[in-house]
Amino acid sequence: MSDEEATPLQIAVRRAIADSGRAREFFDTQLRERLNTKGKVLYDIDRGKSKRPAVETLQAAEQVMGLPAGQLVSIAYPSLLAGKEPDQPVARSIDGGEVVEITRLDLSLPMGPGATVDDYVEEEPIAFDLGYLRSFTRTPPHRLRLAAGAGDSMLPTLLPNDLVWIDTTQNQLLHADRIYAASINGGAAIKRLRPVAGGSKVLVISDNKTIDAYEVDASDVIIWGRVIRFARDI
Repeated sequence: MSDEEATPLQIAVRRAIADSGRAREFFDTQLRERLNTKGKVLYDIDRGKSKRPAVETLQAAEQVMGLPAGQLVSIAYPSLLAGKEPDQPVARSIDGGEVVEITRLDLSLPMGPGATVDDYVEEEPIAFDLGYLRSFTRTPPHRLRLAAGAGDSMLPTLLPNDLVWIDTTQNQLLHADRIYAASINGGAAIKRLRPVAGGSKVLVISDNKTIDAYEVDASDVIIWGRVIRFARDI
């Protein structure tokens, strides 16, 4: 994508890298260590996959690239630094503390075998008060993802349009019969999982009693994270 077609954030990141005299991967390596992620933050911004990364992700990028504090944040989220209300709903705690952005993913697109949660298309992030997040999880915000439920396989526990919270730090099948977001045989799924046959296989369970459970090889299951919470319209 040329600079004529690029977003202001893409242009700012490209220029910062060019001015530094270092390769993009140099900074992405530092960001992976700082954010404890396997993703490539700057690469995803540059190619247009990540259009509005979380605020704390941009703050980390500013730090590793030696940019003034708020330079990238002000480009991606001008309303936050201008003291205006964000253009996404904000869930605030009673003391109205620090706002963080949680990435929302579109899991409806087939990505093929071996896809990770960070391979999926990012939709608009949603801003939440950090105090609200801390009321139900101690997981760092950059390790949380949001996704909409799809299909009726998890009825009545989850409805098709429920917004689920995924804790990507819980990416091992350590707790049987919990609900996980995972790639199963190459497709995105939100299911209950149970290790069987000494852990060589996984039983995939739908809460919808009309759908039979089935076994797959453990090697065909890539767990992205555990579903720890959901939100539902009424």
